[in-house]
Amino acid sequence: MTDRPLRVLIVEDEMLVAMNIEDMLLDLGHEVAGLAGRLAPALSLASEAELDLAMLDVNLAGEQSFPVADILIGRGIPFLFATGYGIKGIPEAYRDRPVLQKPFRAQDLGEALARIAVSPSP
Repeated sequence: MTDRPLRVLIVEDEMLVAMNIEDMLLDLGHEVAGLAGRLAPALSLASEAELDLAMLDVNLAGEQSFPVADILIGRGIPFLFATGYGIKGIPEAYRDRPVLQKPFRAQDLGEALARIAVSPSP
């Protein structure tokens, strides 16, 4: 685990799921750097916010979050996908990124964050 709280962007369109993830992050000792439920605010936060890493739901109210992933890649910010579709819902170009299968537990989230926080971005 890291020696300091991580600033995490949550991109999730289901508010109850987003709140649950936020609670998990806080319980794990991390900070929520931003929360976006739609593509436009997610793009803005990914471009401008001070982040250590991000969690991206693939489907945001009918739009896909891959443009957000592209911004994060460009900024060198690690991220993972959190999706109910598993790896099958991830295009080949992004399959080198971690995928957290929904639903997940706080322990699963903590382990995934620890892995990507210490690993260099591909």
